[in-house]
Amino acid sequence: MLELIRTNDAVLLSFAESLMRDAGIHCLVADQGMSILEGSLGMLPRRFLVEAERAEEAKRILIDAGLGGELRDGDA
Repeated sequence: MLELIRTNDAVLLSFAESLMRDAGIHCLVADQGMSILEGSLGMLPRRFLVEAERAEEAKRILIDAGLGGELRDGDA
C-alpha cells in the first residue's frame, strides 16, 4: 500500500474513499484510532493508502476530482 494523502479532514478522506470505491481500487485510512485518541489537537493526521499496483491510476482519479493539491508527493 502507498500513502497518497495525509490529513485530518474527514470529509476529504470520505470523498477520496468514495472515488476509490467507485473505481474498484482498494484503499485504507490508517491511523484513524490514534487520531481519535489524541482528540482535536491535529497532531496525528490520518493516512490515505491505496494498493501499490494501482497507485498511478488512483493519483489520476484524485487529480481529476480536484484533490491533486492534497497528494503527498506534490503531483498535480
